[in-house]
Amino acid sequence: QVQLVESGGGLVQAGGSLRLACAASGRVSINDMGWYRQAPGKQRELVAAITSGGSTNYADSVKGRFTISRDNAKNTVYLQMNSLKPEDTAVYYCKGHTTWYGDYWGQGTQVTVSS
Repeated sequence: QVQLVESGGGLVQAGGSLRLACAASGRVSINDMGWYRQAPGKQRELVAAITSGGSTNYADSVKGRFTISRDNAKNTVYLQMNSLKPEDTAVYYCKGHTTWYGDYWGQGTQVTVSS
């Protein structure tokens, strides 16, 4: 009932910036949304989350560098990533939470930060 499509990943040098976008489509309303990442050999971890009302939460490792936002009219959530570090390299996934149907995940987008 919900499709999430991420975009905006790529290769960037350390200190650079990227902006990820996640567009949601479908008939089900999405409440909370979040960005997660998974590096090779590591577990998937929360990067940032935003409620339908706009409250945000960040992993300590990205506070002050990443900003999550959403455009409810466009059903899109964004992740602005500044001052990128090599340790930010991972596949970034978008997740949307619905009240009645649980969680939906996007296919992921690769972010690679070179030193």
